[in-house]
Amino acid sequence: MNLIQCIRRLAAVLAGLGGAALAFVIAAPAAFAIREPPPGGGGAPAHPAPPDTVAIVAGGMPGWQIALIAVGAALLAAALTVLLDRAWAARRSLAARGA
Repeated sequence: MNLIQCIRRLAAVLAGLGGAALAFVIAAPAAFAIREPPPGGGGAPAHPAPPDTVAIVAGGMPGWQIALIAVGAALLAAALTVLLDRAWAARRSLAARGA
């Protein structure tokens, strides 16, 4: 293994570890969040009742946009598959001619 491949592999490992550490740092506060009582231990009850909430959905993506994205992704995948198949077939025919 030459030096360039060794450096490339080391860079890939370090990038993966850095990404994993960043994901842990970003996701950890939400996962380990707890409600602590206010300092001073005032006269507030230990466990106040949670406030009444009303869930209102005021956003999201319409179905036609989701369908359009899915169709676009399928067409892109099909085009890439055709291009890769043609490139592979051309390479095979060149290898067969050269032998």
